Amino acid sequence: MTRGVVLDELEKDYVKTAYSKGLSTANTVFFHVLRNAMIPVITIIGLETGYLLGGSVVIERLFAWPGLGDLLMNGIGMRDYNLVQGIVIIFVIGFLLINLATDILYRMFNPKLEYDD
Repeated sequence: MTRGVVLDELEKDYVKTAYSKGLSTANTVFFHVLRNAMIPVITIIGLETGYLLGGSVVIERLFAWPGLGDLLMNGIGMRDYNLVQGIVIIFVIGFLLINLATDILYRMFNPKLEYDD
């Protein structure tokens, strides 16, 4: 995905302007192109990490690995609602932290990004 986004960014006008100003290819790619190309990549990484967190339940159950996902499934089977609520809260907090990290990375790669209040 990164390659595709970088190839799209290389065709934009600001890259041609950077080359016409005399910037080297490495300087243009690293400081201009990659900075703009990382936004969609960060989005996909954030979403995939959230999916991995949710998929841990299936993987732990399938391979009989001990973990929070297996504990969640055992809690559901034993109708231990307090345990289930606690583990779901842990998963939700993990997902929120992943989204927070994604938003912070957005701001790092594109300081012009504005968030409406």
